This record gives sequence, structure tokens and C-alpha cells, in this order.
Amino acid sequence: MKSRGIKDLYLPKRVALHVKFMLFCALFSPLWGLIIGADINWQYLLPTFMIMLVDMEVIYLLSKKIFIFEYDITSKYSVPGKFTRDYLFRLLLFYVLALAVITLVFAVFVVVSNLIRGNGFPDFPWLVHELKGSFIASAIAFLFVTPVFFFIPWQESMKREYALREQNLIFQNETLKNQVNPHFLFNSLNTLSSLVNTEVEVAGQFIAKLSVIYRYILDNSSKQTVPLSEEIAFIRDYYYLHQIRNEGKIKLEIDINSEGYSYKIIPISLQLLVENAIKHNMATQDKPLTINVYLEGNYVVINNNIRKMATQVVSTKIGLKNLNERVRLVTGKEIIVTEHDGNFTVKVPLMA
Repeated sequence: MKSRGIKDLYLPKRVALHVKFMLFCALFSPLWGLIIGADINWQYLLPTFMIMLVDMEVIYLLSKKIFIFEYDITSKYSVPGKFTRDYLFRLLLFYVLALAVITLVFAVFVVVSNLIRGNGFPDFPWLVHELKGSFIASAIAFLFVTPVFFFIPWQESMKREYALREQNLIFQNETLKNQVNPHFLFNSLNTLSSLVNTEVEVAGQFIAKLSVIYRYILDNSSKQTVPLSEEIAFIRDYYYLHQIRNEGKIKLEIDINSEGYSYKIIPISLQLLVENAIKHNMATQDKPLTINVYLEGNYVVINNNIRKMATQVVSTKIGLKNLNERVRLVTGKEIIVTEHDGNFTVKVPLMA
């Protein structure tokens, strides 16, 4: 975690937030004592500081659970600028639970404090009176802390969405230039020209698959996620074209059960990985290139045996870098790339 300048006290962002909580509690504790007319001594300041800090930390965690501020295209309430009924309901729920947490923490402190001092369990009417005062004070305090728990994370979500939109535009452009690449089209048309004169029926199937592939790319390049089942069907069609051209030199083995198809994935991601495997490895009928696709937890895994060509294709790894950036922005995770024991493996995170 990198420090972010004076705004975050030259500390990592997550650390700085909790330090700010402590500074706020340290400054507000004596101020609150002056407001309510309490004796400003360590017996007042320390417990008040601890109560405030515990309240803020618990409420912060609560806000992270109730509000999904990280951009999610399937979430109505996480899209900046749109205040749906679902979102407003969550906001109301947050305030109710937060006030309940504050009241509960204060009640526990009062009871424990009286027991430690040997005063026994406090009288119920007196306890209710103290809790009422705490509740009112907390409600007023929320007018000041709302920016911390709502507007600041909301602003961060806006930045994430704008970054995602920008990256998506870049991806759409790169998809049209690279994924639908002239080299692949040229080879496909050469294969088709030979099939038209010798195997008319196969040529018809080849044309149908080729049109499906290009239609899928055009229809889904602007989307953030697609069902895993559609992406798997897409790479099957893509593999079909290579299988006709390479005559059994490439094997694609997919081991995903029906439950796995309930996941979603970044579109045109598996095709990119299958294409990379074919592009950077040689394949013969005696020693075919084998590409395995299977699930491992919340990841879909693309694994292939490494069969290096005599003349290696120069790899810029731009495709993997772009894919990783899109995955990170949409899911908050990154792809996992490993090379071990003659196998190249890429794991792509899935979304439920």
C-alpha cells in the first residue's frame, strides 16, 4: 500500500483512515465534555475516547457491508448518481443499525463501568435516561460523520466507474483491432477456399461458425460480463475453426459441470487465452497441443502444455496485461499466471 500525501497523513490509505478516526475521537472527546459540562480528566477522557473509537470502527465496518461502493454492473444502488428505492432503503437501514450499535456499546460500557467500581448493576430508569441522552447525541453526531461513511466512499465509487468506462472503451477498440485480427481472418478464408471445392458441407459449417464468432465479438465487446456458458460456447466455435485447419493437432478439453455455468466472466477472455496457447506453441498430430479448461474454486483455469516453436513469436504480453486490468476493475481481483513443469496456466476469476 502506497502513501497518498498529506491528505492521508503520508500513510497508506487504509491505515490513514483509522488514524483519522483516532484523531477525531481524541479531539472530540474533550469538546463533548465541555458541551455536557463533564469534568475533563482522564477518568472521563479515556472511556469517552474508547467508546467513540469503537463506535466509529464498528459503524465503518457496518457501512462496508451494507453499501457496495465498489462498482458492480449488476448493482442498482452502487451506480453513482442513481438513488433507487433499494439504495435509500439501505441508507435507512444503515442509520438504524448504526444508532443501535452506538446505543448498545454505550449500554455495555455503563454496565461494566458500574460493576468495576463496585456500584452494582445500574438502576433501570437511570440507565434508560443515560441511553436516551446517548441516542440523541449520536443522532446529532451523524449529521457530521455522514460524509465519512457515505459521501467519500460514494465519490470513490464514481472514480472507479469512470476508470472502468475508460478502460472499457480502450478494450472495445483493441478488441476490434486485435481479437478480430487479419491474420486469423486470412487463414480462415484460405481454409474456406479449399473446403468449398472439396467438402461443400464442411465449408457451410465453417462459414456458420465463422459468422457466429464474429457476431459474438461484436455483440459482447461492449459488455462487462457474460454468462460462463456463453463464453465456453464461443471458444468451442473458435476451436472448431482451428480444428478443421489443423486436422487434430490441437485438443481442447473442457471439464465444467452444469453448476459452473451459473458464473459470469469477462467476455472474450477465454478466447484470448486459447488463442495465445495456439499462437505460441507448435502442434503436430503425434505431439498435439492440449488445452484444458476447468473450474478451480471461483476461478476458471486455462492450462496448456508448452511446446515451444523453433522460431518463437515475440510476445509483448499486452493481451494478458489488458485482460488483467479489466478483471481487476470489474472484480477487484487479478488473473493468476503460472508456468510450471512444462505447463502454462492462467486462472481467471469468476463472478456469481
